[in-house]
Amino acid sequence: MDRPLTAEIKKLSFFYGEKKVVHDISLPIFQHALTALIGPSGCGKTTLLRCFNRMHDLYKGNRYQGEIRLLPENKNILAAHLNPMEVRMRIGMVFQKPNPFPKSIFENVAYGLRVRGVKRRASIERSVEEALVQAGLWFEVKDRLRTSALALSGGQQQRLCIARALATKPEILLLDEPTSALDPISTGHIEELVTELKRSVTIIMVTHNLHQAGRISDYTAFMYMGELVEFGPTQQIFTNPVQAKTEAYITGRFG
Repeated sequence: MDRPLTAEIKKLSFFYGEKKVVHDISLPIFQHALTALIGPSGCGKTTLLRCFNRMHDLYKGNRYQGEIRLLPENKNILAAHLNPMEVRMRIGMVFQKPNPFPKSIFENVAYGLRVRGVKRRASIERSVEEALVQAGLWFEVKDRLRTSALALSGGQQQRLCIARALATKPEILLLDEPTSALDPISTGHIEELVTELKRSVTIIMVTHNLHQAGRISDYTAFMYMGELVEFGPTQQIFTNPVQAKTEAYITGRFG
């Protein structure tokens, strides 16, 4: 594990009110690699993922304990004084179900740029094209950028959401089960896309699909009951896990 780090989770716990649902997790996030978060439903994967872009701030009573540090500046993105919007510009997120805005394809991708204060038309157009190219969607939509994003297929909508997240050039891209609502062909397209994207952006992905984690991730973190059971290179986790609980989950004995 000699890659540089993009971020580091340090003794992170998360509370919904008084209920502690993530327990004292420490985890390295390696640069330009895909880290998969796996584990049975309700184990805290998505809760942990959403800590990265402060999604939990949207609801009263939620609180963090511990740190997530962005490197190399060693900035704790959970610090109370830090504006969550600044965090979300640096850490993009794509959800389980495609959620394009009821706007044109162009305006969907341009949205984050406008929020960030980019005003020059040429800059916005260039960034929108770059993001659509990165998301593997440009040649399918370049002649209909002014049409509604809602007219796209499910797989295209998800790639559009990825383009929207990429437009602000985030350091980390969060994917919350990005293919669970898609057909096998669209799933294949997204997996190919993600494999290409990790060359230029660090990716953290929640998935219930163990075959998918095994195919496309570089590192895997296995969570159970809000705790991190085991973390390591994906090949090691899937072929030679250290913890008996990890082996039981990987081999289908529970979960």
